[in-house]
Amino acid sequence: MKITKAVFPAAGLGTRFLPVTKSIPKEMLPVVDKPLIQYCVEEAKDSGIKEIIFITGRGKRAIEDHFDASVELENFLKKKNSFNSGIKGDVPQDLQYVYTRQKRPRGLGHAILCSRGIVGNETFAVFLSDDIISSKVPVMKQMLGVFKKYHSSILAVERVPREKTHLYGIIKGSRIENGVYRVIDLVEKPEKNPPSNLAIIGRYILTPAIFAAIEKTPPGKGGEMQLTDAIKTLLEKEDVYALEFEGDRYDAGDRIGFIKANILFGLKRAGIKEELRKFIRRLVSGQ
Repeated sequence: MKITKAVFPAAGLGTRFLPVTKSIPKEMLPVVDKPLIQYCVEEAKDSGIKEIIFITGRGKRAIEDHFDASVELENFLKKKNSFNSGIKGDVPQDLQYVYTRQKRPRGLGHAILCSRGIVGNETFAVFLSDDIISSKVPVMKQMLGVFKKYHSSILAVERVPREKTHLYGIIKGSRIENGVYRVIDLVEKPEKNPPSNLAIIGRYILTPAIFAAIEKTPPGKGGEMQLTDAIKTLLEKEDVYALEFEGDRYDAGDRIGFIKANILFGLKRAGIKEELRKFIRRLVSGQ
């Protein structure tokens, strides 16, 4: 069973980044010189995914334009002998891109449900572009390794401080091997008494049974269709596992996480990393 499709929910309003997200999709905010969502698309490609399914909404046309060819711009730059890989080569061209809309913001579970007609009866991956992860092995590739062993839905999790568990979906799990847990229960943003400090982050592998589970699950926090609640419903019929992945995650959907991600990836980028290091040293030394 090979997973070739990945769903990218991208219909949110991006309220944490107002006012810029009044006119620019949050997913298109740049980390150095690439939009947030492109980092996740590249991770999908590096993990063997072939088809990218974007769930968009009103005002998100820039996402579609970004992953399309820009013939006029490419021709213009070629004439000036300044064409470079940053225009075309860095945007994965050998993937199939599919777009559908979530007409109203009704939660992550509903966004996933919008992909049902495209995904069909296949197990699929899910990427939330807020989560930018630096890792030697792509996180989704790590998860696919676990999926090959257990053939069940897989959640990416990481340990967070107890005082921040109310910001995440939290699992209760039974450790079955190093870094792998069988999920016993999960709670969306627990206000008190979290079952653990293992937080679900923006990478999932989901079996097609999740669609029926979403439809069966009543609205949760904020009156929205919560994916965490639907996975809890899925547990009634199927095993679900969680992987405590290897890598450093940055919540780029949050202002401080976004700034940290820009610094981290800037320090990795040839051509700017040395100057950035000098600038940071001057800031730290107060000179």
